[in-house]
Amino acid sequence: MADKLHQQYVLMHKNIPVVDLELDTASGSISAIGSAHEEAHIPVGIPVKKGEIDRAALNEWWKGRAIPASRDGIRHALLKLNVSTTQQLLDKCLGLSLSDQYWICPKKSGIEWKDINFFDHAFADDIGNILFGKGSSSDKISLMSPDNTSDGWLKKKWAILDGKRCLIKGGSGATQQEPYNEVLASHIMDRLGIPHVPYTLMLQDDYPYSVCEDFITPQTELVPAWYIMQTQKKQNHVSVYQHYLDCCEALVIPYVKDSLDRMMVLDYIIANEDRHQNNFGAIRNAETLEWLGAAPIYDSGSSLWFAKPTALISPGAKVPCKPFKADHEEQIRLVSSFDWLDLSALKGIDEEFHEILNGSLFIDEARRDALCFALRRRVEMLMEIVNSRVVLFPVDDLSTDVTENVAYSGMDTEDEDLER
Repeated sequence: MADKLHQQYVLMHKNIPVVDLELDTASGSISAIGSAHEEAHIPVGIPVKKGEIDRAALNEWWKGRAIPASRDGIRHALLKLNVSTTQQLLDKCLGLSLSDQYWICPKKSGIEWKDINFFDHAFADDIGNILFGKGSSSDKISLMSPDNTSDGWLKKKWAILDGKRCLIKGGSGATQQEPYNEVLASHIMDRLGIPHVPYTLMLQDDYPYSVCEDFITPQTELVPAWYIMQTQKKQNHVSVYQHYLDCCEALVIPYVKDSLDRMMVLDYIIANEDRHQNNFGAIRNAETLEWLGAAPIYDSGSSLWFAKPTALISPGAKVPCKPFKADHEEQIRLVSSFDWLDLSALKGIDEEFHEILNGSLFIDEARRDALCFALRRRVEMLMEIVNSRVVLFPVDDLSTDVTENVAYSGMDTEDEDLER
């Protein structure tokens, strides 16, 4: 029975009722659920037995929609919004997102997706401004915003630019390097013909931000790899990489291996440190549930020694690697084919990176030179790997697998939260 402490909703998948649920208003968590209405539309990776949804798993999924506690500046924002946790913001926007079509409908409200979704309707910038450390544009703060369901640890906000839904994301630390890395990654993938989300650079008050258009439409949705990998139990003798391929094959997701080849090549070149299992995935039609293929590559900013002092920038230095292996030298061995790869297309990419970095007030000439040299050397190192490959099949050593899906949070390793 619902009361002031428990509110009744229906979890919706666009226009389809999925399951009745109750939210605890104090914590924002799911306190009770009913039987599934449409089992096929339950979020991917949530276990169901005899029509009963695993409440703990659904709660984790719901919690995962909230802004992570590691978000830069989140404590100040929560004080400003007078809430204690980011999860308490979810019901304020009905759980709506610009990444998928799930939301919660208050029972007997008659609200329809077509009248409230953020793809077709404008949204307030109050939450985004507060997350960026700025004040609200009005005395009354509107909480109806997709910023309540944005993930990641960097400052970010959604905005409507020239009629398009765009994500604006900042940098971190003394160098504010991540936005420049996103732009470089876009240029690399342009040259190599890798499907990706294009990023451009925006400067506000001399601080850099990356800008990308939403690649999800009102008809589609992104399903992160983490949830795809929950659709089957991983056997101990199966590697993380093979487990992901097996799950995708069972779901009939096309072109997965080719897309992973390209992702691992990019991540080797840029020494990406944070391709965790929420930073890639697949796209499906939210109405027919047909899998359309791998998502274009996005979110590549935590790379190129972004958090290292200039003296430690070295093309051969070991850096953290994800999502399959703990070392890039091991992960690149998973690539099934380099036949598509023309590294000569990257000639002069270091000079292009130098131009991209030129406008930064935070990256001095010594760091620019070190980054550009290291980038050029990473391309050369990959060329050596491609040219010396004597086996015609990928090598997948189980002992070198990653052990946890840990997203970089800007904190020391031992303090990082497990973000799924």
